[in-house]
Formats: sequence, C-alpha cells, structure tokens
Amino acid sequence: MAFVRTIVLAYEKYGVDPQRALRRARIGLAQLRRVDARIDADQFETIAATAMQELDDEALGWFSRKLPWGSYGLLCRASLGSPTLGVALSRWCRHHRILTEDIRLTLEGDRRVAELVLSEHRELGAMRELCLLSSFRYVHGYACWLVNSQLPLREVTFAFAAPPHASVYPFLFPGPVRFDAERTAMRFDARYLELPPRRDERALRAMLQRALPLTVRQYRRDRLLIERVREHLADPRRTAATTAEGIAEALHVSVRSLHRQLALEGASLQTIKDDVRRVRAIDLLRRTQLAVKQVALTVGFTNEKSFSRAFRQWTGESPSEARRRLGRSE
Repeated sequence: MAFVRTIVLAYEKYGVDPQRALRRARIGLAQLRRVDARIDADQFETIAATAMQELDDEALGWFSRKLPWGSYGLLCRASLGSPTLGVALSRWCRHHRILTEDIRLTLEGDRRVAELVLSEHRELGAMRELCLLSSFRYVHGYACWLVNSQLPLREVTFAFAAPPHASVYPFLFPGPVRFDAERTAMRFDARYLELPPRRDERALRAMLQRALPLTVRQYRRDRLLIERVREHLADPRRTAATTAEGIAEALHVSVRSLHRQLALEGASLQTIKDDVRRVRAIDLLRRTQLAVKQVALTVGFTNEKSFSRAFRQWTGESPSEARRRLGRSE
C-alpha cells in the first residue's frame, strides 16, 4: 500500500482527485490509510495505468517534468532493433537521458558481471523509493521481454534503508536484495548481454497495449538456465549442493520454478546431472589413474556398481572398456 500512497502523492502534486483511480483498483480510503495493508498485482497494475493516463505522466510525478503517455514506449522502440541485449540496454540508458536528467542509468561491468547503475541528480523526496525500484523494474521487465528470457540478478542494491514492506522486494526482483548500499545497482551474468532480441515491431505493439505486467510480475523463462545449472554442477566446489534444493538456492529460484523452467527448455535436472557426470567421468578416466571406484565417488555415485551401470547406459561400454579405448589401463 506504500506504493499506492506514493501514487496518491502524484495526484496531489498535479491537483487531481485520485478517487476514480482508487475505485477502479478496488482500494478504499480505510485500506489506503492502513500501514500494513496489501494489494495484489492486478490492483497495482490498474491504479498505476489509470494514474499514468489521468495525469499524463508515466513517471507518476517523480521527476521535475512529466513524461507524457507513451514516453517509455519510445524507449522500447529505440532499443528494439539492437543486435544484442547489451546494445539494447546501452541504448535504453542513453535515450533515458533525453526523457529526464533527474536520474541517470549507466551500463557497466566486465566480461563476467554486468551492472546497471542508477544515479540520482535531483532530490526525489517521498517518491524516491517508488521511482528507483520502478525504474529498475521497467528496464528489467523490458529486457526480459525483448530476449524472451528471465534475467536472473546476482544482486540488487538500493542506497536507502530497508522499508517496513521490504518483504515484497523478492517478488519484484529475481535475486538477492540489499539495502543501505553505497549505490543503487542491478548486477547480473554478463552472458545475458549477448542474447539476441526475439521480438519485432508487431510484438512490441501488442506488448505496449498492456505493458505494466512486465514491471509488476517477474518473467519466468530463463534461456540460459540449462547452462547455469550445468556450470553449477560442473564446479567441483559445489559437490554438497547438487540436490534440487541446493541448486535452486544457489541460482536464487524456487525448486518448483527450477523444474518448471527446465521443462520449458525441454530438459530436466536429472538429464543435466547425468550429462555433467558423464563428461566428468570420461575426463577422469582419460587423464587420471584413479580407480573406477574413486571415479564413481568423485562424480557423485555412492558405489562402483551403480556408476558402472549408469556409465554403460550413457556410453554403451563399461568404465574399464572406456579407459582402455582412451589409452589408459586401469
């Protein structure tokens, strides 16, 4: 409800009555005053969309001047023809400065970790929190939609204290959130910057008819999830975290979401585990003198018999036969 009260502040700023927007979103005055009150995503989409149109300001009063209805649509169009997500985000940051200088977005980082940094150049007052988190949700939601993939976040940091409603933030950002940080930033795996856009002008027109869900609800599909799971399982330091629960925790998703997203990509956790085990087992048989039993334990099997049975299913031969073929004697 704190976010709704911030929208009401925008109505006050422009001298407009918010009652129609509140009624459309099914929010009563008594509920509005309750500090612990909550609303659902549909209610927030309704009041935000109504306010943007009634006030003709897609920034909802945050900035020193209005961003007329359609402003963020222009940002989307300016980035649509980009060859990669990295180029699209760079264009978004550059063109956002045309809309306002009150905040500034910059894309930084290295080959491993990308960082989208938000700097403030004007006192935002009581609207600060909603401004900062919404600015991130806008660009994050658009980026996910553009490449048709979730953009998992390694960390989101905000340069303000944790609000009383901090528990809502995990629903807004797919990754750890930290408050009282030195700067406001989103960090994510830089490999996502190489993903090509999957949308065209026709898809954009359809999306803009109802764009707010992208800013309120998390995008579910992750096109690099299989690669991220394989990378996690192949890391020898992660041997204690190869269960579904351990992997989900490391990748900042729920176990249910992990299985569902892998299924969307035509894979399963077990098939990925088997493939990683197979590759590592063959490598150990080829380049080490470890006994087959030791290889079995190293790749995650409890005994040599179950390992040998699985290895034959994977390759059509026993571990000993594979070692001899690869030029090593047991």
